[in-house]
Amino acid sequence: MLTDWKGRPLRDLRVSVTDRCNFRCGYCMPREVFGSTYEFLPRRQILSFEEITRVVRLFAGLGVRKVRLTGGEPLLRQDLPDLVRMLSALPDLDVALTTNGSLLPQQSRALADAGLRRITVSLDSLDDDIFRAMNDVRFSVARVLEGIDAAAAAGLSPIKINAVVRRGMNDQTVVDLARHFKGSGHVLRFIEYMDVGTTNGWRLDQVVSGQEILDLIDAEMPIEPVDSAYRGEVARRWRYIDGEGELGVITSVTRPFCGDCTRTRLSAEGKLYTCLFAAYGTDLKEVLRGGAGDEEILDMVRGIWNSRRDRYSEVRTEETTGLDRIEMSYIGG
Repeated sequence: MLTDWKGRPLRDLRVSVTDRCNFRCGYCMPREVFGSTYEFLPRRQILSFEEITRVVRLFAGLGVRKVRLTGGEPLLRQDLPDLVRMLSALPDLDVALTTNGSLLPQQSRALADAGLRRITVSLDSLDDDIFRAMNDVRFSVARVLEGIDAAAAAGLSPIKINAVVRRGMNDQTVVDLARHFKGSGHVLRFIEYMDVGTTNGWRLDQVVSGQEILDLIDAEMPIEPVDSAYRGEVARRWRYIDGEGELGVITSVTRPFCGDCTRTRLSAEGKLYTCLFAAYGTDLKEVLRGGAGDEEILDMVRGIWNSRRDRYSEVRTEETTGLDRIEMSYIGG
């Protein structure tokens, strides 16, 4: 297994399969920036399924055991089940996907049949007005819930539900969301509003801390902490005392977890990033298409991982928050 200078293993690879999105998430997708006139990447600049599979196979040889397909919105990538099938054929690999859920009613069965076993759906509120205001979309919460039900029926369960909490936007609906998924068999995870990218207008005073979120829920539905399942698990886990499931909080702002990070990210255009808040990546596409052999690529990846020093969340300051950062549409979550 490949480890960095601090002994952190390379275990998780997040692959963005497209930069296109039909979900203007609260992180980085305001319509005035990513509207109908925005020029997304031409198809030829995006990694092919064969190129993605090659990269994943090489990373698996270095110890990666989890691959999550992201975007943009991954379900907008044509013939995505074909990629899932190719990746699922690789041994000892857990293939998962993160989506806004809007296309799950049509695609869940094909994805499950192709070998997908785990899925995460983004849903910030059950209130349609708040949901649309946060995400700048025209579809409803009901459509996302329908997608969650379709995924569960296809066997992609338990499902993780990710909710970004932003003060003054949806913090008053946190308990409603927890109540809805309590006892459902799915795992709701609340995420502190983060400064991913530079287009979302992030401000520290809009962050609702993980502890505030837990206190709100605990006051109505008592919870207790659960031990982490493995080193590098980003969500702090809690369970309902009455036994009706669990929830999580991801506290990148108030309780950073850089010291245990095991993730690297591959953008849709083939750049490798060792941090969600990175400004620059390493171009693997040029190497892949330049005829490099497997060992040459492996040596390159070893050097990148061994020399990484990313700890943006631990040193977040006025200076760092002003730096350019890769947008969520390119790098996924």
